[in-house]
Amino acid sequence: MRGFSPVSLREARRTAGISQMEAARVARIGADTIRRWEQGETSPQVDLLAKVVEALGVEIADVVYIPADERYPGDWRVLLGLTQPQLGAKAGVATQIVSSVERGVISLSGNVAAKLSDALGITESELRASYERVRTRAAGAPA
Repeated sequence: MRGFSPVSLREARRTAGISQMEAARVARIGADTIRRWEQGETSPQVDLLAKVVEALGVEIADVVYIPADERYPGDWRVLLGLTQPQLGAKAGVATQIVSSVERGVISLSGNVAAKLSDALGITESELRASYERVRTRAAGAPA
């Protein structure tokens, strides 16, 4: 996950005065999962991270930071705590379309751009700018 900070997650949990075990219990995930995230061994799944930050009383943006002018379409989705299928359902587009737009492998039509930007709560110009960044990223760079 781009912009995820294991240190920020650990600090948020400690500030909340909650152990890894307690955060895991409240979020209904494994304590080992949180431990691996905090140690930087693995990257969180957005839906699980959303449960943990809710349990800690913080926002995803408190543990995932990507400046707005560097965001890709998938980054906007992550900051809302949505999976690709969830965003697709919210926008009324197929999950495959969401995935392809996030990777920059298909053209971004006006209809899809309008639906996705509305579902993401951003302007269509913000979505298009993030789409151009993902389309023109260096070969091999993650989307």
